[in-house]
Amino acid sequence: MAKLKTLYLCQNCGAQSAKWIGRCPSCGEWNTYVEEVIQKDDTQAAGSWKPPTTGPGTKAVSKPRVIGEIHFEEESRFDTNDGELNRVLGGGLVPGSLVLIGGEPGIGKSTLMLQIAMSLKQMKVLYISGEESEQQIKMRAERLGPQHPQCYILTETNTQNIFRQIDQLQPNVVIVDSIQTLHSGLVESGAGSVSQVRECTAELLKYAKETGVPVLLIGHITKDGSIAGPKILEHMVDTVLQFEGDRHLSYRILRTTKNRFGSTSELGIYEMQGTGLRQVSNPSEILLSQRTESLSGMAIGATLEGNRPLLVEVQALVTPATYGTPQRSATGFDAKRLNMLLAVLEKRSGLRLGQHDVFLNIAGGLRLDDPALDVAVCAAVVSSLNDLPIPGDVCLAAEVGLSGEIRAVSRLDQRLSEAEKLGFKEMYISQFNARGLDLARYGIRAQPVGRLDEVLSGLFG
Repeated sequence: MAKLKTLYLCQNCGAQSAKWIGRCPSCGEWNTYVEEVIQKDDTQAAGSWKPPTTGPGTKAVSKPRVIGEIHFEEESRFDTNDGELNRVLGGGLVPGSLVLIGGEPGIGKSTLMLQIAMSLKQMKVLYISGEESEQQIKMRAERLGPQHPQCYILTETNTQNIFRQIDQLQPNVVIVDSIQTLHSGLVESGAGSVSQVRECTAELLKYAKETGVPVLLIGHITKDGSIAGPKILEHMVDTVLQFEGDRHLSYRILRTTKNRFGSTSELGIYEMQGTGLRQVSNPSEILLSQRTESLSGMAIGATLEGNRPLLVEVQALVTPATYGTPQRSATGFDAKRLNMLLAVLEKRSGLRLGQHDVFLNIAGGLRLDDPALDVAVCAAVVSSLNDLPIPGDVCLAAEVGLSGEIRAVSRLDQRLSEAEKLGFKEMYISQFNARGLDLARYGIRAQPVGRLDEVLSGLFG
């Protein structure tokens, strides 16, 4: 047995210190240093994962090779029977990959993973839970639908016992809920500590790479929204997914922040229902379904979330300021950018907004930062100020500059196609976008404009 070494580790970022300090010099958080015992022992505990020493699974010693001599083959992927998850992963689940899913408490991470486990009908799935009992998982599975005959539930937190069961069961997919609840006998600190999270992830990573079995991990997040535990956790895994949304709203968004096997610009959209998470294949139609008539202060903007075009409703309310200082409030939109656009309207369009309260909302609970919504925000503000509705078959997609010019946006063809599919007749775009695009092939009339005043005069006369 090697000599035990005591270190103080920051539970927020994983920084090390020889003594306790009040504030972490790395991340700036207070009172996050905890004393942990680091055990340097080369011998493996009984039951931990051991790669084969002989046979077909044995890895040969690596040698340097010229890059031109390396043969590349496209990775085969598992179909998860979930179109949104397949899109986010880049086409499916890669064998031997380690996927980390993070999100706020109660957002639906466990429901999503159990739903995936129940949908893999042709595979043997092991669902490992350290947070819920078998009865709790069974209750949730009853709500999700038909039972999977080869979905096994294991309520265990010790990694040595987990690997013994894995060795006997030989599953095709492993799901762990959650990585912060596991603990390994190789480290003498408590579950959820920096050392335990790092060691347990390393053991699961070694198992996934040696056997080719994909492993999905659920991870907790901190109060600022990042994955809890050391930052090295996100570097160790192959894919990091963020499950986002408001618990008081039904829509959930699955984003990719890291993906070694695909793009990080994709996202999946779900709707939380009593029977589980429903895939939303056409989110624009749902976001615009509550529009029954044209009202003032409403404009439709064409935005992009990842590679997916969305048409969202921008709502604005402009009222005379009751108190001395006018209020500026934005929900789902950058408040600083709203102030900038209001200044452009005052300076370039001559509108008097200094004595008005301005409230802005992106309908549906989405949070967007696409500059293409600038002209829709300006149109909604002017519509509410003058109490003039915008025609219901008109949408907008352009960025507004500080001098009042209308600037081009990316991937306008996808925005035009989405608007045409939903029945819109006209879209205001930048004149610079119209130069290299064949607008005649779209069934929607594009209005190229160069100044913000041209947009306002075209909408309100």
